[in-house]
Amino acid sequence: MILVVDPKNKKQLNPFIRFTTMAIQMGVTIWLGSLLGGWLDKKLENNNQLYFKIVTLLAVFLAMYSVIKQVIKITNQQNSKNE
Repeated sequence: MILVVDPKNKKQLNPFIRFTTMAIQMGVTIWLGSLLGGWLDKKLENNNQLYFKIVTLLAVFLAMYSVIKQVIKITNQQNSKNE
């Protein structure tokens, strides 16, 4: 089976790939933050999971900041192409 890509659809596919990678990046960032927080709780013998909660929350904010920056960049690129 040969997959033929129409050049017109290739331009539309690029933003979808970017948004998919942003979602994966966001998930990995939060997951790594939770792993780091859990490791800190074990290392520092904290029983109430304080570091887990704090580092995971910081990872969520970091991931959201990154996604917002990337969406703004994509939007600006699309606006400059349309002008």
